Amino acid sequence: MLDDEVTAELRNEGALSLLETAPMSRLAYNGSDGFPRVIPIGFFWNGDAIVVCTAVTSPKVRALVERPEVAVTIDVGNTPSDARALLLRGTASLERVDGIPREYIAASAKVLSEAELYVFERAVAGTYEQMVRITIVPSWARYFDFGAGRLPAFLQDLVNKA
Repeated sequence: MLDDEVTAELRNEGALSLLETAPMSRLAYNGSDGFPRVIPIGFFWNGDAIVVCTAVTSPKVRALVERPEVAVTIDVGNTPSDARALLLRGTASLERVDGIPREYIAASAKVLSEAELYVFERAVAGTYEQMVRITIVPSWARYFDFGAGRLPAFLQDLVNKA
């Protein structure tokens, strides 16, 4: 269950837009060697959690079993005026599932046409007997919209002093 502060941040219209429509996120975790990793990965927002899916043999699965604390960034925009970002932190829970998790297909549906999605589903069904569903319930969240002036506190302080 999300706490009130996290819920308020995630219910922001801009944050919801990123959660529901952005095709990619960046997942940060500590690798098995102790060094940090940041990887681009498709995701699905189920209303309470970020869900990503991966192969059972993925290195991130082994690493997340050992160190489940993660951060996720979802960002869009190519200029300062249209830059928006949602930053999340949480603890990953992992579940091995038979076949293809529905969230994996739903994440792909954000960017594929119906015909492309059909081909994609058939291809992945032939690739994976099992996958791992990684669920991340945010314990901390911040949404920034630089063009609208919704800035990190340290930056807002600098702007206010200028």
